Amino acid sequence: MAIKIEGLDHIVLRVKSVDRALRFYRDVLGCREERRVDSIGLVQLRAGRSLIDLVPAKGAGGKRRASAANMDHFALRVARLNAPALRRYLRARGVKPGEIASRYGAEGEGPSMYITDPDGNMVELKGPPARPRAGRRKRRGKR
Repeated sequence: MAIKIEGLDHIVLRVKSVDRALRFYRDVLGCREERRVDSIGLVQLRAGRSLIDLVPAKGAGGKRRASAANMDHFALRVARLNAPALRRYLRARGVKPGEIASRYGAEGEGPSMYITDPDGNMVELKGPPARPRAGRRKRRGKR
């Protein structure tokens, strides 16, 4: 089994001021606010087909890790997420697989797994959504 990356799903940035970052990404760069999770201070912004997630540098959503500065993690959209096969594949290559959980991403809610690269960066492998996000049209035919 090889992992087939389809693109960047999202990136999570820990920021000193969510309001200041929101003004930059929304008002300067033109990203559209898509979703908030107030319990962890998360604001998700649409950046084309991907998301930029903003969380407070300190707080429920911005837990500090010794190996990270202001990037929490980035998510790679994978073509499929077959949990048993993916676990075997990763273990055979010396990578400790994380737990599979349903998480929200650029295309909606779906399965994902966290792993860590050799430098301690967290990478989320994000599978296809259980259901496409609202407003997304199904594509027909080949791309």
